[in-house]
Amino acid sequence: MSNITLKVNGRTHTLDIDPSTPLLYILRNDLGLQGPRFGCGLGQCGACTVIVKGAAVRSCITPTSTVQGAEITTLEGLAQDGRLHPVQQAWIDEQVPQCGFCQNGQIMTAKALLDLNPNPTDAEIREGMDRTLCRCMTYYRIQAAIKRAAKVIAAAGPAAEKEVVA
Repeated sequence: MSNITLKVNGRTHTLDIDPSTPLLYILRNDLGLQGPRFGCGLGQCGACTVIVKGAAVRSCITPTSTVQGAEITTLEGLAQDGRLHPVQQAWIDEQVPQCGFCQNGQIMTAKALLDLNPNPTDAEIREGMDRTLCRCMTYYRIQAAIKRAAKVIAAAGPAAEKEVVA
C-alpha cells in the first residue's frame, strides 16, 4: 500500500491504496463517484471514461499510480455552479440516452473531443467517438448532441468555456 494523491474534479485526495489499483475502482469505491461505470473491464467499451490532462482515458485499465497528481475530471466535475456543461445540456436537448449505461463515456469522450476540435465535422465526430460503444445504437443522437454543444460553446466564446470547465 502507498499514499497516492489524486486531484479529482478540483479536489485533492490522499489515499492509502495499492498503486496498481485501476483508477475506476478508486473513483467509485473510495471516492463515491458514480459517473464512471464498469463496463467491460478491458478498456474497450468506454463506459469508464474520465478526462486526464485533457485526454479521454479508460479508467478501468489505468493504474492509479500513473495519474498521481494529474487533474482528473469525471462526469460529476463537468457542471459548475449548478449549470450543466454545454455537452451535458445538449445530451438532454437531443434526448440522447435510452438505457443510459454508456452515457458517462459518451459525454466525457465528447467533451475531450470538443476541447481538441471545437468544430468537428460529422466524420471527425464519428472517428473521435468510434471506440465508445452504445448498445442502444443512439449514435445519430450522440452526433447531433455534439454538434449542438459545439455551437453553444462557439457562441459563448473562449472565456465562457474556460469558466464552465474551471
